[in-house]
Amino acid sequence: MPVPSIKDLKLAGKRVLVRCDFNVPLAEGRISDPGRIDASLDTIRYIIEQKGIAVLCSHLGRPKERTPGLSLKPVAEYLGEVLGRKVALAPDCIGDVTGRMIADLKPGDVILLENLRFHPEEEKNDRDFSHELGRGKQAYVNDAFGTAHRAHASTAGVTAFISERAAGFLMMRELDALRAVTENPRRPAIAIMGGAKVSDKIGVIRNLITKVDAILIGGAMAYTFLKAQGAVIGRSRVEEDKLDLARELMAEAERKGVKIVLPCDHVVASAPEPGAFTRTVTDIPGDLMGLDIGPATVELFKAELARAKTVIWNGPLGFFEVPEFAQGTLAVGEALANLEGVTSIIGGGDTAAAVAHRPWASRFTHISTGGGATLEFLEGRELPGVKALQC
Repeated sequence: MPVPSIKDLKLAGKRVLVRCDFNVPLAEGRISDPGRIDASLDTIRYIIEQKGIAVLCSHLGRPKERTPGLSLKPVAEYLGEVLGRKVALAPDCIGDVTGRMIADLKPGDVILLENLRFHPEEEKNDRDFSHELGRGKQAYVNDAFGTAHRAHASTAGVTAFISERAAGFLMMRELDALRAVTENPRRPAIAIMGGAKVSDKIGVIRNLITKVDAILIGGAMAYTFLKAQGAVIGRSRVEEDKLDLARELMAEAERKGVKIVLPCDHVVASAPEPGAFTRTVTDIPGDLMGLDIGPATVELFKAELARAKTVIWNGPLGFFEVPEFAQGTLAVGEALANLEGVTSIIGGGDTAAAVAHRPWASRFTHISTGGGATLEFLEGRELPGVKALQC
């Protein structure tokens, strides 16, 4: 079923509950990266322009009860600055006091509800909590793709009590971008898969084998595949219980004519530590571990990407948190960003963190704000937060 867009709603004079993803990093009570807030500004501004009343809600962190250090107060202050208008912070996300504050708002006003997860009923998708959250709202907009894989009160349950509902602009951008990869992508289509564990990406790899022409594998997960082929990998991280699975996935790819490309050289060290002594090798000595793809692999991956029309990338290609082991990820990222005529989708999570603030990052077609949601979409699974908008 198609997902209704915010542009399909008549918002004037209506109180619009907007599920946002304001789960931003805080440092000493201040927002250190407002990217997730900025991603929803188009949706919020549109509601204001249409003379709707924007009632924003979000979680922050993983509190199990009211936790002052995880208040959304810094978010309300930031929103006030970038929107150029007062954004009040309600004392709670439900309750009579919050209800009266919302009732007093006028068209074009904005209010932010306090952290949804101060109530355990949010994650339990509690029906009574969902009813309270939806009370007094005439429309619902979900703009939090990063939480769309969770069946929580604010992403799923509340839609039972608000008949007019739609996806915000961020949600629509995310869905459109990922569908461009998974539904009839322009060929050749290539997936870059990285990260630590094969077990985290089994479903994604299985699904993408049916949709792409090649899969480039890096990160620690590559060593499970390499060991499954009999390669010398030293102390590199391996999921011993997934070796047969790796062989099975490679055989399945071969049957379907999908090329699997593994690293041919490696940046190694004794441990993934800043300042570690590094070497580049093809066979990894027994006392060392592979922590990044080497320069020959970078060139190999670049050659594959040069023929692509569609690329989806999920997972860094090395231990990117340490500068010594981030070079492979950055070199491949810059090469992909500079390709012309390519639809390039960066699959959120650690991949986005590795490349998002580089000077060339704006050249990617799309950088997803989702982590788990992106993975589940790429696995071909139904997202509860999207399904709830279609009912």
